[in-house]
Amino acid sequence: MNSPLHGLPGTSEKSGHPAPPSQLDKHGHPGNPDSSASANTIRLVAWETTKRCNLNCKHCRAGAEDHPYDNELDTQASFRLLDQIREVGTPIIILTGGEPLLREDIFDIASYGTKIGLRMVMAPNGTLITPNIAQRLKESGIKRISVSLDGSTAQSHDDFRGLKNAFKDAIRGIEFAKAAGLEFQINTVITKTNLDEIPKILSLAESLGAVAHHIFLLVPTGRGKYIADSAIDAKEYEQTLNWFYDQQAKTSLQLKATCAPHYYRILRQRAKADGKKVTFETHGLDAVTRGCLAGTGFCFISHVGRVQTCGFLDVTCGDITQQTFKDVWENSTVFNELRDFNNLENKCGICEYKNVCGGCRARAYEATGNYLAEEPLCTYQPKRSDQKTK
Repeated sequence: MNSPLHGLPGTSEKSGHPAPPSQLDKHGHPGNPDSSASANTIRLVAWETTKRCNLNCKHCRAGAEDHPYDNELDTQASFRLLDQIREVGTPIIILTGGEPLLREDIFDIASYGTKIGLRMVMAPNGTLITPNIAQRLKESGIKRISVSLDGSTAQSHDDFRGLKNAFKDAIRGIEFAKAAGLEFQINTVITKTNLDEIPKILSLAESLGAVAHHIFLLVPTGRGKYIADSAIDAKEYEQTLNWFYDQQAKTSLQLKATCAPHYYRILRQRAKADGKKVTFETHGLDAVTRGCLAGTGFCFISHVGRVQTCGFLDVTCGDITQQTFKDVWENSTVFNELRDFNNLENKCGICEYKNVCGGCRARAYEATGNYLAEEPLCTYQPKRSDQKTK
């Protein structure tokens, strides 16, 4: 899966969040990250519409393969799910996978969501986009797509994505989307193997005409566990996010760091050092969101209807084939634990940045089996104060 947000999501990536192709406008941003009143306001839903995928990505959360999977939600069940989400709010819906374009009814699903007032975006891998598909995406109400480029060259991207010509085909799909007037963003999963290429990938995104570049820090789940030794370490993590902060003033692209909650601490540290106040006017959406959105403004729904706070945090919180989405969203124990930031433990629990960072709950869970434990890839030492950071 190639998530535009959280991750938005990719998700990704890979149905994680995340990173939707998630441009949140004034009606859709996550609100004041310090506000407990907004802790359960739904902003983003990443829905793994299918697990099937034509790629074989090294980091794939879902371990997706190119064959049909049993018990995926059919068209009518998909419509019911969107109706139930609409009862809770008007979030951005990230249609992800797998590869969502392998669903024959994906345009019907997108059109239905658009009709009932949801903002529909999609996370295809780009290789299946043709002029006809690009036009159908636009006509069905898809507002943005995200396409992942994990290398600046065909060799590096194809190796990561597990398919020869994946780079060439993704670029071709992007050009078709651009010709149709369909907004797109570039997502990139950062590992040791492509860390040196990130500046070139950003430049490539600019030259292609993307509106945004979202970076995703590897969370070792799914196939990602097998390349965990490719994950950057805590020091490289910090350096990368500081570099990313510096690019904000150098590019016209919207930049977002996903599965990298430390960025929202770094942003405030850097702004303070520069004598700047972090506001929506000065820092845009980065000022009104927080690092880990798992269970707060964001959730993930699997291809068979399992609900999780995040695609990378493999803890089932409910099942929409057995209960309503509203019931899961409002009453899940896991969701409600994560919405109270005072539940965070150890270093994260006493950190003065916990309201804007929170640490990656999925990374904590994979390292310790406890989703409330401290983030394992953080070099910051808290001042041991519960004071909220503005």
